[in-house]
Amino acid sequence: MTYEQTVDYLYHCMPMFERQGAAGYKEGLDNTLALDAHFKHPHRNYKTIHVAGTNGKGSCSHTLASILQAQGLKVGLYTSPHIIDFRERIRVNGVPVDEQYVVEFVAQHRDFFEPLHPSFFEVVTAMAFKYFSDKAVDIAVIEVGLGGRLDCTNIISPILSIITNISFDHTQFLGDTLAKIATEKAGIIKPTVPVVIGETTEETRPVFAEKARTEQSPIYFAEDEPEVLSSETIPEGGRLYRTVSFGTLKGNLEGEYQERNTNTLLCALKLLNVSPDAVRQGFANVAKSTGLLGRWQTIAEHPRVICDTGHNVGGWQYVANQLKSQPCHHLHIIIGMVSDKDIDGVMQLLPADATYYFTKANNHRAIPETTVKEIAHRHGIEGTSFPDVETAYKAALNNADDKDLIFVGGSSYVVADFLKNHF
Repeated sequence: MTYEQTVDYLYHCMPMFERQGAAGYKEGLDNTLALDAHFKHPHRNYKTIHVAGTNGKGSCSHTLASILQAQGLKVGLYTSPHIIDFRERIRVNGVPVDEQYVVEFVAQHRDFFEPLHPSFFEVVTAMAFKYFSDKAVDIAVIEVGLGGRLDCTNIISPILSIITNISFDHTQFLGDTLAKIATEKAGIIKPTVPVVIGETTEETRPVFAEKARTEQSPIYFAEDEPEVLSSETIPEGGRLYRTVSFGTLKGNLEGEYQERNTNTLLCALKLLNVSPDAVRQGFANVAKSTGLLGRWQTIAEHPRVICDTGHNVGGWQYVANQLKSQPCHHLHIIIGMVSDKDIDGVMQLLPADATYYFTKANNHRAIPETTVKEIAHRHGIEGTSFPDVETAYKAALNNADDKDLIFVGGSSYVVADFLKNHF
């Protein structure tokens, strides 16, 4: 098979949560453990850092990888979902996995894994762990796919665990209270391994504290000893942070929510042997070093065009506030969501004084654009529906003047469809 045929096989010949939702989700670690044994436990050949959380785990994982690269280490990075190309999920020092490696991995091992009827994520996780071993990385930053306790990535024995925050997402799998969701994510806390918790609530903090006590794991709550004194956007892009232990840092990522992520990371970095210079370089070059896309990313000027992958209520609390504070003549919002998200909760956060373009991503889980429009109407938000992201974007461009702002988001898949044409 060619690379394109191989990726199509992975997408369509095994259950895939990102494409199918609940039908593509496989609970339990039996397949993961079988695959791990087949490949002779490759993740034991390098150090790992495990990153979980409802929001921010992607930004934290990429930034941490960038910092470790600046330290001179050979760094694996495993994240999901991808935005444009499947190979984004598996990187070494920012370079995506080779197409030929993907082809050969599937060709050589499908006879073993097909009888297991594994999910897409189970196979890709096994591929990532083996690739990092084959490439002899020094350390790998591993982002949890969904939850934590039963996630495929949870077979690793990391040197550090990070849980960014907890809010409502994937409640059909993780539970309908913050405490239940926290319990699932706390499943990545390993015996005696330090864990950093970025943000807590009255419901979640006791869950983490008890799990850490049970596992005899040192636990650090980043919000208890704030490292970030202040932050602000800077004209040339990014954010400037004034910190307690690391001086002034220029961050490559712009979103206001990055202040919380940065505070979490700085707390974690105090537990790692990383030089201050590597921290400065890593923060300043995240996108260049790791290929990160879609985090409050500016695509064009005049009109200014920004996209962001925030896709649940927790993420939109920050995105909506930042949109409301943007200097522009008028705001245009292109938005679509997928079916397992709290779309009503997001609609309550949207600014009223914007022109809306309701759309859907090219994804089976996407909510039809007409349904998004109907739900928005119930919340007093009016707009026009468009069958795909590109059509919506062209309409926004036609309506916008040079000093307007066009925002594209609501789902990683909406951002993916947009960036495939404009990045």
